[in-house]
Amino acid sequence: MTSGQSCCKHPTMVTTGMALVNKHKASVPITPRERMVRGLYDRIDEATGRELGRLRREEGIVASCERGCCSCCGQHIQMNPTEAHALGQYIRRTFSVQQISDLKRRTQQWLAWDGARRQGDPPAVQDGGLELSGDEPCCPLLVDRTCSSYPVRPVICRTHYVSSDPSACRPSHDHRPVEQTPVVLTSILHATQPSSQLFRAEIEAAGLDFSRSIMLLPHWLAVEMGWEPDPEF
Repeated sequence: MTSGQSCCKHPTMVTTGMALVNKHKASVPITPRERMVRGLYDRIDEATGRELGRLRREEGIVASCERGCCSCCGQHIQMNPTEAHALGQYIRRTFSVQQISDLKRRTQQWLAWDGARRQGDPPAVQDGGLELSGDEPCCPLLVDRTCSSYPVRPVICRTHYVSSDPSACRPSHDHRPVEQTPVVLTSILHATQPSSQLFRAEIEAAGLDFSRSIMLLPHWLAVEMGWEPDPEF
């Protein structure tokens, strides 16, 4: 390489590569199921906002959840197959190749951790992998204490609010004594139930057992994206 030459790829190559990536993303259509999920999420968010406002006005209760608070991301996050479809579509459409690769690694690491946990021997979480909350890894979608798929986060995430110290929302398997039990705003669950129940109707209309279709988010994510367990973990 002579003096003055750049070690970067030729601009034409970079432009062509980006065009191919953008073309791929554009080729991921919004499916009817995905459109339905987004519509239900909008209704659930609206109902949640109204109930939060009512609690503040009438009962003086204010949710303590805020941006950067991710203690609940170490809990068991359940979702149904319809939500998983919308999540997969969002990831395929908006994530870069590197982001998908990183998410795959974190998901496979979580699955390995979960498999070992079920056998009573949780493995150590490797450096550069999952974020930790207590003694268990957080949701694979969590990046720098922020949800990387926030617009399509599951119902359970959209409706979980507390008025207590967020740090009291301990990971699901963290059984250490706590000074304070989370005060969950359960009225939000009641306020959003009509819309949430429409997921059950859609899934049962497809001939599936709704209760049996519920899995933890990393499991559904692996199924939706076609990711096999990685023996490296």
